[in-house]
Amino acid sequence: MTSPNGASVSSDQASPSDLIWTRSEKRIARKAFDAALKRELDAVMQEAKQMAGQIREPSELWDLEHHLTQRRKEINYKYDFRGSQLAHVLGRLLCEGRLGEEQLRGLGEEKLKAIRSYAEFLAKMNTTESGT
Repeated sequence: MTSPNGASVSSDQASPSDLIWTRSEKRIARKAFDAALKRELDAVMQEAKQMAGQIREPSELWDLEHHLTQRRKEINYKYDFRGSQLAHVLGRLLCEGRLGEEQLRGLGEEKLKAIRSYAEFLAKMNTTESGT
């Protein structure tokens, strides 16, 4: 079977939203998820401190506020721990380098396959969009 964009889709492979997460797998995923979120929030704090240190005009204060609002919206959208979204979220974080596969050790092979597959898909999409 092919998807609307012409890519081949295997019908015997479970959709990431169909995956059933065990209690143990959810603990592993939560630990990786929380660590990635903390790293991203630490990076945002550093960005904000750097931007705040460069503020010279009152209008630049609102630029910082706008930047932080945008980052909050991006982070709130990205970090969704619902089981139906978890493989995609972890795949995205893996693709972005916000977590490593070693942090996912202990997840079932079906989950790892879905996470890797989505990370690879995003990497290909990023390559295609950048024109390289």
